[in-house]
Formats: sequence, C-alpha cells, structure tokens
Amino acid sequence: MHKNLNKKIKKMDVWDLKLVKLSTASFVLFVLSIWPAALTWIGNTSWWWFLAATIIFAWRPIRKVCC
Repeated sequence: MHKNLNKKIKKMDVWDLKLVKLSTASFVLFVLSIWPAALTWIGNTSWWWFLAATIIFAWRPIRKVCC
C-alpha cells in the first residue's frame, strides 16, 4: 500500500503540493468556524506551542530539501 501511495505522490508537482497545503489550511479554518470549542482552545493556547509544533513537523521535510 505504501509503495502505491509513494508512486502516486511522486507524480505530484509543486502546484499540487501547494494546493494540498491550501486545502488543509482552509479545512482547519472550516473546523474552527463550526466548532466553537476548538476556537476557544486555539485562543487559550500559547502561540509558542504552535510555533514548536511547526518546527517539529517541518524538521524532516526541510532537512531533506536543504541537505
């Protein structure tokens, strides 16, 4: 299953990856707009946690691209 998925992902170009990112961001905004508890949790959580999560999640892809 992973091999088949990897083959399909390799067919994606830069525009496809950008569209996946945009669709993910818009889905998150959608969830926040329909679920008030999630919006409250986001508002009450320190922005440092989100920055730390971003760095942790982006570490491997950035290493693969830059090194």
